Amino acid sequence: MPTFKLDDQDVSFEPGETIISAARKVGKEIPHYCWHPGLSVAANCRMCLVEIDPAPGQRAMMLDVLDWDAKVGDYIPRKKPKLQPGCQVAAVDGMVVRSDSSANVLEARKGVQEFLLLNHPVDCPICDQAGECKLQDYWLDHGQFQKRMHDEPVHKPKAVSFGPTIVYDAERCVMCTRCIRFMDEVAKDPVLEMRERGNLNEITVAPGRELDGHYTFMVDHVCPVGALTTKDFRFKSRVWFMKSHDSVCQGCATGCNTHIDVDPRKNTVHRQRPRENMAVNKFWMCDEGVLTYRAAQENRTSEHLVDGQRVTLDKALKEVKSRFDGVPANEIGIVLSAQASLEDNWALLEFAKSFIGTKHVFYTAASSGYADDILIAGDKNSNRKGIELLAPHAKGLGELIQSVAGGVVTRLIVLAGEADDPAAAAKLAGRVENILYLSSAVNPFVAEARGVLFPICNWAETSGTYVNKNGLAQIAKKALEPMGSARPGWEVVSQIAAVLGHTTGWQKLKEVRGKLPAVPASPAAE
Repeated sequence: MPTFKLDDQDVSFEPGETIISAARKVGKEIPHYCWHPGLSVAANCRMCLVEIDPAPGQRAMMLDVLDWDAKVGDYIPRKKPKLQPGCQVAAVDGMVVRSDSSANVLEARKGVQEFLLLNHPVDCPICDQAGECKLQDYWLDHGQFQKRMHDEPVHKPKAVSFGPTIVYDAERCVMCTRCIRFMDEVAKDPVLEMRERGNLNEITVAPGRELDGHYTFMVDHVCPVGALTTKDFRFKSRVWFMKSHDSVCQGCATGCNTHIDVDPRKNTVHRQRPRENMAVNKFWMCDEGVLTYRAAQENRTSEHLVDGQRVTLDKALKEVKSRFDGVPANEIGIVLSAQASLEDNWALLEFAKSFIGTKHVFYTAASSGYADDILIAGDKNSNRKGIELLAPHAKGLGELIQSVAGGVVTRLIVLAGEADDPAAAAKLAGRVENILYLSSAVNPFVAEARGVLFPICNWAETSGTYVNKNGLAQIAKKALEPMGSARPGWEVVSQIAAVLGHTTGWQKLKEVRGKLPAVPASPAAE
């Protein structure tokens, strides 16, 4: 593989790769604003300028400059290498590139920073981007200077609503055009553009339009400064108070890799962002997926219930024993969920097969919805492929209703989730008195609150595996402490098995995972 030298470090690259993208792969960051690995090259911010030695036989590109000489008291002419944008120049085998090791490059970066900050408001104390802002980071690395311009800065529109999700502050904008390129190239909706010139530049929305659609949150995600912020996260929390956890989006079968940002002081999740995985979602997420974090703490079940009344764990277990102990296996139905983790589904299925002995295995899934050819899948279940892998012969909600109506199934153990026919699910729950629910949220199955309910952890409260539409297993790691009395579903199944006189053989998550069927892992799932 060809290589080039960057600040005395050998960097390998693929033919056609640029200097900045090759450096990124080896963990070497060349400062930049406008460049993004998922977008076309604009080369307009000039922050990624590097010094490149000419190839053998080529003449160096030099510039005539004037440098102030304090001893002489005058400007002295000299020559210096012409710097080139690392985001645009293709890497060449054997080339020598200087970034942090070049005095000319460091001087240029400082100059770029000074120009960008001439009219930039010093409102970091109220800016949502504070703590994640490239202007702050690069000022510390390549600036730490006082502003030399004492004139009144140029003022531009502030807190402009671009649509239902995004607010724009033109004074903070560095005109990197990332947002414009994202909407044009990825979202396929070129609704943003830049108007005016020079220090009057600002981003604007097409006349008669607003910034809407299914990917508007990503313009905030690609913004390197605080110009674009979301109405959802605006003024909620400082980023340094939050801790990020790797997770998987629960919005559809694509299974976008995410970061869930949690304030551990309050055990509260504030936002969800895309996590890079080139095999699944690249760098992006849809708006609906970004907002699925809300389900982690909304509409939750957090206490044990018997016929709608709150009880202790011991009381709930006793109710299970009285209602299910000694019941013929062929009268008990097991209901899996296409929205629950592979671990929880496997534990309930193993309980049904190895301990109860029932063959009545069903599953529920949310109904299909909007889909596109970018990221959004029509299947709105995060783990349908996992159900197909574990229980390929499991029957759907329609067969479950028929089995109950015909008196074949008189008792149910339900890993409760959304159903493609909520009314039918609610009616079913009303017809069977002896139902054991394992649920993390109020849904059609538990709306009647009959039977015995055990609260279980959702995807954000315990580590779980989800198989996306392409058959890749991905792990959503624990981000929140469980709400109330909720415990992992596989752990609750083990408790239920014990009270019915069975020993499951698993007490820890790794023991459950050791029994799961082999599934190809997503490259970024570990």
